[in-house]
Amino acid sequence: EEKSTMKIIVTGGAGFIGGNFVHYMLDRHPEDEISCVDCLTYAGNMETLASVMDNPKFQFEKLDITDREGIYGLFEREHPDIVVNFAAESHVDRSITNPQLFLETNILGTQNILNCAKIAWTTGTDQEGYPTYRSGKKYLQVSTDEVYGSLEDDGTYFYETTPYAPHSPYSASKASSDMLVKAYIDTYHFPANITNCS
Repeated sequence: EEKSTMKIIVTGGAGFIGGNFVHYMLDRHPEDEISCVDCLTYAGNMETLASVMDNPKFQFEKLDITDREGIYGLFEREHPDIVVNFAAESHVDRSITNPQLFLETNILGTQNILNCAKIAWTTGTDQEGYPTYRSGKKYLQVSTDEVYGSLEDDGTYFYETTPYAPHSPYSASKASSDMLVKAYIDTYHFPANITNCS
């Protein structure tokens, strides 16, 4: 049977996890189309994507997730079904040196993508006044286990119910972006999920 084509925006797709996700999706779901955006800071490496650059189902755009017009234009052109947000400033040591950059990218960048997706996917409102969305749309926030703080050496684990306890500007910025996603889910009934990679 023919699978329907999904259009996916992957942010931070030239990074380590994002790049591996792009390869995985193109390999497992060759019918899908992927638009990859990355602003190619220290964490982005185009060599990660070299082998897929000629794939007709893949396109790359150098773009910062805090660029409101740029991201909205991408939604207008691509009409994505799914957005997977890997884009983040991510090194704890760097966050200690330059915390403002982490807040701008990880919090304001996430809010920018959320808002562009909400505008692009909204079809109207329901009886209670909440936005309604085109069917099959999903936003995935790729977060980190560091939002939960530090594990002790006593064999305990983090769970999804573990209270957030960030200890660095990096983990605080990721916790903040998670809270923004949760706020969009609650306030706007926005179709989103959060994963906390470990």
